[in-house]
Parts: sequence; C-alpha cells; structure tokens
Amino acid sequence: MLDKIKKIIEDQYFNPGLLGLIVNPFYIARKGLYNNLSSLGQKITGKTLDVGCGTKPYQKLFNHSTYVGLEFETGIDSEKKVADYYYDGKTFPFKESEFDSVVTNQVLEHVFNPDEFLSEINRVLKPNGKLLLTVPFVWDEHEQPYDYARYSSFGLKALLEKNGFEVLDLRKSVNDYSVLVQLFSAYVYKITRQNIFIKNLALILVIVPVTIFGILISKILPKNNDLYLDNIVLAEKI
Repeated sequence: MLDKIKKIIEDQYFNPGLLGLIVNPFYIARKGLYNNLSSLGQKITGKTLDVGCGTKPYQKLFNHSTYVGLEFETGIDSEKKVADYYYDGKTFPFKESEFDSVVTNQVLEHVFNPDEFLSEINRVLKPNGKLLLTVPFVWDEHEQPYDYARYSSFGLKALLEKNGFEVLDLRKSVNDYSVLVQLFSAYVYKITRQNIFIKNLALILVIVPVTIFGILISKILPKNNDLYLDNIVLAEKI
C-alpha cells in the first residue's frame, strides 16, 4: 500500500492533477510541460530515443513503436533512473540513422558541450527524423553543480539550425502571470526544504493557496511572450 501511494505521488510530479496542487510545489511548471508534450506527442513516432530519460515519465505521450532510454553514466540520482543504455557524455552508443525520433526533456541545460550533444542526436536520427526538446528559459539553478545554461527562443533556434535541424514548432510554456507565482513557490520550497515539518507547512499554507490564486489571476491578465518558464521545440533533421 505504501509503495502504491508513493507511486501516485511520484506521478503527480510529472502529470499533476488536483492532487498535484497539494503535493507538487512545481505544479505550474510541470503542468505546462505536460500539456505541451501531450499536444506534440503524436509527432514522435517509430523507434524513439529518450536522451536523459530519467524514469521515462512521458513515454505514454508518444506514438512510438520502440522506446529506448539513454542516460549519462555518472548522472545525479542514477539509482532512480530506468535507462536502457548509458553513455560517456560525448558519444551515443548507437549507429547512424538508427532512430525515427528523439526526445530530450530538461536536459540541454545540463550539457556543457551543446554542439556535440545535438550533433550526436542528429547522427542517430534518420533523415527527416523528429526531435522534441524542452529546456528552461527562466528557472533557478538545479541539479547542482551540473547546471550550465539557459536558452532564449532565438538562441535555441540558432543552435538547432547550426547543428542540422529545422525548427517546425517552438512554444513558450507558462508565458503569463503564473510564471511569477511559480518562481515564488520554488523560492519558498527551496528555503524550507531542509526541515520536513516547515516544508510541508509552507506547502499547505503558502504554496498551495498562492498557486491557485495565481492560476486564476493568470486567466484574466495578458500573456507576455518575453517572460516564460520553458521552451518546447519540435524540430526535424534536415
């Protein structure tokens, strides 16, 4: 029973519903990511490679025939990950043009050699293969010390084109008032997380009501495409 409850809570960290409002301090960010990935997921078909797969939380969103998880061999929390293959941070252990699609979620900011990384993705993709990539624009430093970069939409487009991709769709996730609410919630979580009692108290008394209020207010205030949490990009190998 305890394992079942733990699994339900873990699911709320990537696909948050009503329960996620209570247990997930990053509800707004994760909800935005999930909605965008769900919207674009059917574009990811055939044999699919998930680079930086973690626990493969978004696998069910994609129209794949085979799903392969790849992880950096010395990454953080490696015991929690369900990778099928590991690599040295430079060369993927696959032959050229092996995959129809590649997904990589919230990984590029942890890559110190982005050109080599995208070149490897391009190499293992078939011609006209699809890449679905997400990466933060506004976010705190995380998974320290392996947090190296933030990308604007313009920088990301230029980087992809430089490495043999055509951008088909570029979306800005959480581009409204709730971006400020999510950053505030992340701040409160970070300064209280060392004490489990204070953390849970802050979650219930501060983060949950502020999140709900922020979501409601964001419905009536205008969007701002210059300030947002995450880039979501669908690209194609040229």
